[in-house]
Amino acid sequence: MSAVTATLAPRALYEEVAERLRQRIYARQLAPGEWIDELKIADELGISRTPLREALKVLASEGLITMKLRRGAYVTEASPKDLADVYHLLSLLEADAARAVARHASDAALAELGALHQELEAAIDDTARFFALNEAFHLRLLELADNRWRLQVVQDLRKVMKLHRQHSLQKSGRPRQALLEHRTLMAALAARDGERAARCMRQHFEGGLEAAS
Repeated sequence: MSAVTATLAPRALYEEVAERLRQRIYARQLAPGEWIDELKIADELGISRTPLREALKVLASEGLITMKLRRGAYVTEASPKDLADVYHLLSLLEADAARAVARHASDAALAELGALHQELEAAIDDTARFFALNEAFHLRLLELADNRWRLQVVQDLRKVMKLHRQHSLQKSGRPRQALLEHRTLMAALAARDGERAARCMRQHFEGGLEAAS
């Protein structure tokens, strides 16, 4: 096997291939609606088509790839309705998580979220870092809410959202507006006001959908 393949250990080969393709999709190196050329990609990675096809199944289960009968795999094109549906569900689930954190998280846990928020404040002029920290903040809040089923569903939905999320954060003024929304959320969490925290999270997703549309 080639030197490229050797770099894919120790993770299961198909999982590493899935991650590489996932990042290409997020970076728009594989554009929405684009056909996945299995022979070309397998050759680029120095692998057989078997692990590539297993990787495509993983991405299809996440909604990033659409398998078409007798036509192969295509990068998923999310319609405006698809995007609105994803944001709607994320709004409900993450608002519920914010309510739980406000009511039940320890002071140390809130301090941890506060530290992540401060990193977000400092990254306002670095879109890539802001994007990564924003995702880390939301993931940590969900972990602190302590419902693994909600976390699992949100992680799957966020994979679809990321097809558009990077573009929305690059829109003029959106990072600063998102930061303002985070500030109001942090204030609600600090006040231990569960309903206000939930409302702030819903408003955050409303702003994100508007920017992504």
